[in-house]
Amino acid sequence: MQRPKRDNVSGSDNDLAPRKKVSEINLLWRFLSQYKKTMVGALIALLFASGATLMIPMAFRRMIDVGFSGEKADLINVYFAVLMAVAFLLAVATFARFYFVSWLGERVVTDIRRAVFSNVIRLSPTFFEKNLSGDIISRLTTDTTVIQSVVGSTVSVALRNVLTLIGGLILMAVTSAKMLGLVLLVVPVVVIPIIFLGRKVRKLSTMTQERIAASSAKANETIGAVQVIQAFTQEQRETTSFGRFVEKAFDTSIHRIRVRAWLTGIVILLIFGAMDLVLWVGASDVIAGDMTGGELASFVMYAALVAGAVGALSEVYGELQRAAGAISRCVAIISTEADIKAPENPVSLPEQKEGRIEFRNVTFTYPSRPDEKVLNQLNLSVEKGENLAVVGPSGAGKSTVFQLIQRFYDPSDGEILIDGVNIKDADPEEVRRRLSIVPQESVVFATSVEENIRYGNPEATDKMVWAAAVAARADEFIVRLPDGMQTYLGERGSRLSGGQRQRIAIARAILRDAPILLLDEATSSLDAESEKKVQEALEKLMQDRTTLVVAHRLATVLKADRIVVMDAGRIVNIGTHDELMDKGGLYARLAKLQFGDDK
Repeated sequence: MQRPKRDNVSGSDNDLAPRKKVSEINLLWRFLSQYKKTMVGALIALLFASGATLMIPMAFRRMIDVGFSGEKADLINVYFAVLMAVAFLLAVATFARFYFVSWLGERVVTDIRRAVFSNVIRLSPTFFEKNLSGDIISRLTTDTTVIQSVVGSTVSVALRNVLTLIGGLILMAVTSAKMLGLVLLVVPVVVIPIIFLGRKVRKLSTMTQERIAASSAKANETIGAVQVIQAFTQEQRETTSFGRFVEKAFDTSIHRIRVRAWLTGIVILLIFGAMDLVLWVGASDVIAGDMTGGELASFVMYAALVAGAVGALSEVYGELQRAAGAISRCVAIISTEADIKAPENPVSLPEQKEGRIEFRNVTFTYPSRPDEKVLNQLNLSVEKGENLAVVGPSGAGKSTVFQLIQRFYDPSDGEILIDGVNIKDADPEEVRRRLSIVPQESVVFATSVEENIRYGNPEATDKMVWAAAVAARADEFIVRLPDGMQTYLGERGSRLSGGQRQRIAIARAILRDAPILLLDEATSSLDAESEKKVQEALEKLMQDRTTLVVAHRLATVLKADRIVVMDAGRIVNIGTHDELMDKGGLYARLAKLQFGDDK
């Protein structure tokens, strides 16, 4: 299936552009709200940590004003003991805060990853026509890692500094309202650049994540075709192409870093400039006797805590903006609805699994090619237990028939019935449980032989799995593998030949034991000897089952009860091999090309 052309590397032209209908806060709260007890524990720990931090300047004030005087020298021991107790409380509260918040971050991100994957795995093929798999994987990994950093650290830092800021301002007012007034004069000057530059950071953060995703998609596509690239000696070309993707991501990241650096630098300059002014005024008040040395010391410490809190919040704001971009990308996937889904009140298929199939005036166009009718007014009935072959030139619509039966797509017009029920009115999962398929490109997972075959029926016993392997003639090569049925097959079954992978797929279909069997060029990757053996196994499998066979090699359909000849999305002829040869036409022409003049 062809991918649509993409004009930029940001990926912003696909279905996964961030959507506004579900806010980032709603998404986070949806997952955080499941762990309210942990959130309360973290909040209590934060309150104690902030309270302990704010008690330290007060202790210093008492030590300077009282403890250093000769009359109450004995109190110095008490104040240092209290300070030690405060430090212990701060340590315990910090430990609890770190544990609760880190646990919450890991838990929430795990849940988000599961939610993203769970929704992606249910989406229709239309979605994957428009979105690169590497982009989707990037959202499962890179974006969720950013979210984990925010939930497990940044949010905690933000809350701690907000509490410190509020508490510090209150205690500064109690200590010296005059000096606090001077501090508050510069607050608007500090806040304005945070808001302005923060918005810029968020926009650049979203762009960075999109470009990282685009580079991941490119890498995923390239690595998946590495043998073809090497065969055509295009390594340098692909390296250069990938380099352009990552360099664009780098340039955007540097732009974002530069803006964040300006944000941090400006805030620090303004804050410490204000502190310098406050210290000058405070020192003058101490000399004039309007303020004690302890009050000035504690005010300076509170001012330092408040300044540090504001400075940290400016950095945190940038991180939160970056996370908002990552969250919005995850929102886009989680909020995406499948085109193919069960209706609110699905019609149940009959308990009697006959396997009858009927196409009624079915017309279909792929969403990516809306002007091209792949099927045009198709009418076809397949009876219980019938062996029906579908043949025709490439592009005739043969494989599309299989796609529609499995309800990966819905017809543009017309309806498809299984056992008398329109599959559009049924639950897609129930429809697919009645089907067993051997695709043209056999899929083998990166696990053992046994688990690959058992995929057809996870509840099957070991004996059933082995029997399926024997029926598919896969036992002949399985016994020669290093660990037999437990042999690890590598990514995409890289340790097997094409024919061996096909026999694994056939064994999986045999184990499925469904009333309808779909064979899409099921023996296309086999040599003559293996094909004969597998064909014998398939003939046994097809007994008492409705079987549809798509084939280019007409030798595989000679024994079919009926052969449907398709061309340009229409049925041009139906009959047995001999009947079609007698009629002449497209089938006879294709047969002569493959078999010669021998009827």
